[in-house]
Amino acid sequence: MSDNGAANNFDSALTTLSDRYAQIERDMNEAALKGNTAQIVALNREYARLRPIVEPYRRRTKLLGEIADHRALIADPACDAELRAVAESELPELETHAAAIEQELIDLMIAGDDATVDSVIMEIRAGTGGDEAALFAGDLLNMYTRFAERHGLKMEIMDASPTELGGFREVILNMRGPGVYRLLGYEGGGHRVQRVPETEQQGRIHTSAATVAVLPEAEEVDIKIDWDKDVIEHVSCAGGPGGQNVNKVASAIKLEHKATGITVSMRDERSQHKNRDKARRILLSRLKDHLSQQEHAARAQTRRAMIGSGDRNERIRTYNFPQNRCTDHRLGESFSLERIIAGEMDDLIHALQARDRQARLKNL
Repeated sequence: MSDNGAANNFDSALTTLSDRYAQIERDMNEAALKGNTAQIVALNREYARLRPIVEPYRRRTKLLGEIADHRALIADPACDAELRAVAESELPELETHAAAIEQELIDLMIAGDDATVDSVIMEIRAGTGGDEAALFAGDLLNMYTRFAERHGLKMEIMDASPTELGGFREVILNMRGPGVYRLLGYEGGGHRVQRVPETEQQGRIHTSAATVAVLPEAEEVDIKIDWDKDVIEHVSCAGGPGGQNVNKVASAIKLEHKATGITVSMRDERSQHKNRDKARRILLSRLKDHLSQQEHAARAQTRRAMIGSGDRNERIRTYNFPQNRCTDHRLGESFSLERIIAGEMDDLIHALQARDRQARLKNL
């Protein structure tokens, strides 16, 4: 690592994690003696999360000590010639091994918890621009669908509000796959489109917008919630098309989290049970995001600067159809719009990951 400041921050962060890892080992032994099962479970989860970082860090620390010893032997004029020759022959391999572990550690540190998120809730909403914005929201849905197919991700549309022209006022979907948040976390924010709508007879270019929020899907073990005490549930008949079942059966669910006021409505399924299950998954993810931003305000601010938080007034990208250009404003770079819309987003995402990588290194 060439930058001294970044290197110092990097090593300091790793030392802190290693110290915490050692403390957890001591705490687990103490909790076991006391028979505190709940504490043992919590410590085990943290221990497992730190192990992939701390163990290679300790191997690297040992290697750096060996490298220092070899260099000292080579520099010592009183050192035996044969011993110096052995040290000189072994040093390159030790340095290569240490450099490889350092690269592994950098990747682990900058990814953080993101690398372990294998399921996200994506919310696409039409913004300013009326019908054209709704059509653009549909285009974004198709773009992410094609991207998911290319990367073998599993996609489930959890709720959708289609328009008569074939667009969407809102779509909520679930994406699943290894490291999915590292791929799609950069999509959170405002997306702007510039093009001539099909209904435009004078050929004028219109500007419309849609927003995307990307939330790691929370598990119930992540968020402690009492569904009977903490949440108000409203049940009603689902509106819209669907025949007699929709008109007569109370299947629509609305959940309201008392403490935060976060609400989720779900009427996509004919089954009340399925709507409730989907609504709870979305509520858990929104609540996790809400609590994370409260508890880690400084970290959240850094994260918003790096990958976007889904804030409704934050413009991250412009899709210019007349010029076949997709510009990501965080990068200040443009890409082929035709390829991006087709779900071929890899070059764009790799560039964002590289930018994210540098920013996270400075903020370790």
